[in-house]
Amino acid sequence: MPELPEVETTRRGLLAATEGVRIDHAIVRERRMRQPISRALPKCVSGLTIRTLTRRAKYLLIDCGTGTLIVHLGMSGRLWLVDRDTPAEKHDHFDLILANGKTIRLRDPRRFGLVLWQTSDVMQHPLLASLGPEPLSADFNGAALYHATRNRSAAIKLVIMDSHVVVGVGNIYASEALFRAGISPRIAARRLTRTRCDALAHSIRETLGEAITAGGSSIRDYVGSDGMAGNFQSNFAVYDRDGQSCTRCRTLVKRVQQGQRSTFFCPQCQR
Repeated sequence: MPELPEVETTRRGLLAATEGVRIDHAIVRERRMRQPISRALPKCVSGLTIRTLTRRAKYLLIDCGTGTLIVHLGMSGRLWLVDRDTPAEKHDHFDLILANGKTIRLRDPRRFGLVLWQTSDVMQHPLLASLGPEPLSADFNGAALYHATRNRSAAIKLVIMDSHVVVGVGNIYASEALFRAGISPRIAARRLTRTRCDALAHSIRETLGEAITAGGSSIRDYVGSDGMAGNFQSNFAVYDRDGQSCTRCRTLVKRVQQGQRSTFFCPQCQR
């Protein structure tokens, strides 16, 4: 599914062409998403101006002044710009028709995504209110990670994927960040020292930052808002490389299951 770097890449790709642009109207072709799209939503957004696009965790927030559209891409969703007269295809469920001749279009084959309208403080929405710090913000560092892990006996990989600890560290980037920090994904979180928490927090920030610069990772069907695939997958050190030689020590990369997800790591480099 699109993770934080892919969502941030999408946001940046849409921002310049949509900020300050008026919404002509909205089209809902399929209401049956993870939560149904409100029947009133087209009326709510018609005529409003997009003030800006921000992101919280993996949620895109389209600020329209009197309310905010909360958009989640689900498992395989894509949000991108098309010309206003571009015909919709089978899985194109939602359009924002803009006054500048462009359309923001949501395609979501599995319909696990969200399009919600929030008129009160968007950060108090139940989906957002209890989220942990952003990994690229000043609120997330080694001290914060150390504090959050003191009573956690779960494996560290599962803990850093917990959005109450830090948001946006999905399966791919958790494996990659742990490799960079030299930390086994299976070690109990509470066993990490402050020094190792510092190293891991740094690696998380570094990994996500580089992934955003590379346009995210395209390992299945993800493409950015410009239709271009991401390129960070060419930098994977361990993810999806089980049975191949570690890029540092030549030991074979291993794959194990954690929380019903595949974890990739080097048993020699990561302790």
